Amino acid sequence: MFRIALANIPFPSTPAESVSMAEAAIREAAAAGAHLICFPECFVPGYRGMGHEVAPPDAGFLERAWAMLATAAAEASIAVILGTERFVDGLLRITAMVIRQDGSIAGFQDKVQLDPSEEGTYAPGTDRQIFTTGELTFGIAICHEGWRYPETVRWAAMRGAQVVFHPHLHEAEPGSFRPVSFADPANSFHEKAALCRAAENTCFFAMANYASDGSPTTSAFIRPEGTLLCYQPYGQAGLLIADLDLSEATLLLASRCRS
Repeated sequence: MFRIALANIPFPSTPAESVSMAEAAIREAAAAGAHLICFPECFVPGYRGMGHEVAPPDAGFLERAWAMLATAAAEASIAVILGTERFVDGLLRITAMVIRQDGSIAGFQDKVQLDPSEEGTYAPGTDRQIFTTGELTFGIAICHEGWRYPETVRWAAMRGAQVVFHPHLHEAEPGSFRPVSFADPANSFHEKAALCRAAENTCFFAMANYASDGSPTTSAFIRPEGTLLCYQPYGQAGLLIADLDLSEATLLLASRCRS
């Protein structure tokens, strides 16, 4: 069994708070015996858009924040998938930084498929990565990619990813449906898509969202047959922790894809 934590925590009020909140979550996940923790999209310093005011991009702040969180990971001996942002050739990208259990940086998975609303703020990435920690091989599909572009998840599963992580930000809109149970038929397509991403690839799919009032999606683990393993109560801050039997992720359906 491989224990994983998803940080279903509130949107930080400042970039500095994003770092302190992430440090606290890393320590809490490690104390609970998790081998890896995944944060929501752009948690450090916070996602730019959807009504959120975030301090201007600062490469120096990011470097300092990453160093602090790498130290926290090493002290706690836990791997981290950190939703963040970074500059590449002078352009800002949405990314997920992967920190190994010893605090070294394994690399970045940039968001390749941007939502149209993001194109004035962020630049798209250009390639995809596979990562490993212990017995786990995993990939990352960030927000819009995982919902609307199934190939982003299949790419990772075809290359051995037993789990594909899905850091995202999804908050309530005025008058929107407020679910209390996962994949409610009256809700939007998003959580149904998550079930499909797991089932069509025979891999685990792990969603990490912010905690917010009335959130239309939540953090959850989906089994490789496309059924729900567990989910965080909507809007409730905290860590969602699950033990995954990695042998269940046979990747059979992904391996049979010929396109």
